[in-house]
Amino acid sequence: MATVKESSTNQINKRLVNTRCPVTFIAHRMGNRWKPLVIRELFQGTRRYGELKRAIPAVTEKMLIQTLKELEADGIINRKAMPVVPPHVEYNLTECGKDLEPVITEMVKWSLKYNIQ
Repeated sequence: MATVKESSTNQINKRLVNTRCPVTFIAHRMGNRWKPLVIRELFQGTRRYGELKRAIPAVTEKMLIQTLKELEADGIINRKAMPVVPPHVEYNLTECGKDLEPVITEMVKWSLKYNIQ
């Protein structure tokens, strides 16, 4: 993977837009097709990795792992490794993640209104 040059004009512009435009900020945070699906599943409560994988069967293991890492880095979900044998991990929404529920609900309403599915 190529190293990102943080001082490049592109990176500076990306940071500027993300900090000055609320719509771009949320689009960046929700930026892949799997994030809304994972968040939707977590609206129902804490889930283990396998439960998320079964609930979103089209997602590959690599993409689910990457999506979970990004959501955790963005402060939208919590990851809790359980100290049991065999070990397992649980995911749940942070307060920030829970606050996305009305946002996503409104996006669904807009999509249904304009027949975009």
